[in-house]
Amino acid sequence: MNSTASLPSATGGATPLADAVKAVRQFNRFFTRRIGVLDPYLGSTLSLTEVRVLYELAHRDAPVASELARDLGLDGGYLSRILRRFEAAGWMTRSASPKDARQSVLSLTPAGREAFEPLQQRSREQAAELLAPLPPARQQEVVQAMQRIETLLTPPDPAASRAPAAPQVVVLRDPVPGDIGWVVQQHGEIYWREYGWDSRFEALVADIAAQFVRKFQPGWERCWIAELNGERVGSVFVVRKSATTAQLRMLILSPQARGLGLGTRLTDECIAFARAKGYKKMVLWTNSCLTAARGIYAKRGFKLVKSEPYEGFGQQATGETWELKL
Repeated sequence: MNSTASLPSATGGATPLADAVKAVRQFNRFFTRRIGVLDPYLGSTLSLTEVRVLYELAHRDAPVASELARDLGLDGGYLSRILRRFEAAGWMTRSASPKDARQSVLSLTPAGREAFEPLQQRSREQAAELLAPLPPARQQEVVQAMQRIETLLTPPDPAASRAPAAPQVVVLRDPVPGDIGWVVQQHGEIYWREYGWDSRFEALVADIAAQFVRKFQPGWERCWIAELNGERVGSVFVVRKSATTAQLRMLILSPQARGLGLGTRLTDECIAFARAKGYKKMVLWTNSCLTAARGIYAKRGFKLVKSEPYEGFGQQATGETWELKL
C-alpha cells in the first residue's frame, strides 16, 4: 500500500497516516523556529499566550473574559491569572458590562497600550524580515499558501443549519500596481452611493493619490491595502505633513468588510508606524457624517480640534480636523 494514502474515518474524513503526521510536525518545528516562538517571545518577558491576550485586548471593542477564553481556546482559570497580572501591572481595567451584570468589560489602559505597541511593532518587523529575502511574487505565494492552510484547517460550525461560510482571512499588505486606482474608484463609488457626493470628490481623491505616488517618501510614508479572502476591501495611508507631523489619509472600507474590526486595525497600523518613525503628532481630516470612522479615531485618542461647515461635492457637509499626540 502507498504509505502516503489515508484511510476513511468514522467521521467521514480520513485517518492521517504516519507520513502525513510526520510532515505536519516537521512544518511546525520549522515554522516555530523561523518566527522565534522558541526564544523569549518578541524580546519580552511575556509568554506567547500573554502577548496574544494583550493583542486581543488592544484590538477588540469591549471584550469580556469568557469571549477571550472561547475564541483563544484557553482554560478559564489560566486566562484569569493572566488578566490578574495585567491588572496588577496597571495595564488593564474592568468595568460592569451593560449587557450582563455577571460579566466585566476589559479595557487596556494607556500604560497597557504603551506596553503592547512595541511588541506589535516587533512582530511586524519579524514578519517583514521573514518575507524580505523573497521577491514580491514569492511573497504573495507564501501569503496565499498560509491562507489556504488556514482555510483547510478551520473546522465547520456543527451548529450551522447549512454549509458554513468560508473563514474570513484578512491580510494587510503593501500596494502593488493597480491598487491606487482601486482606492480612487472605491472612494468615488462608496461616497456617491452612501452620501450622494458627486465626481468632484473622486477627483480630489485622485489628486491626493497621485501626489502620494509621485512624491512618495519610503522612509516616512506608508500605504496598506486590506484584503478579505483574497479580495481588496480597504486602504489607509500615512503621509508626511511635516518633520514632526504625520497625516492619516484615505481610510476606506468596502461594505462587506465592515464590522470585522478592520478599520481599527488599519488605524492602529498608521499610529504604530508614525510612532516608530518618531513623529510627534498625527492629524487627519474627515467629515461629521462618517460616524464609524470618527468613533475609531476617538477611541484611539484623537481629539477634535476644528469643525467647519462647507458646501462641496454637491452636498452641505461639516469638515473636521482631528489630532493625536504621539
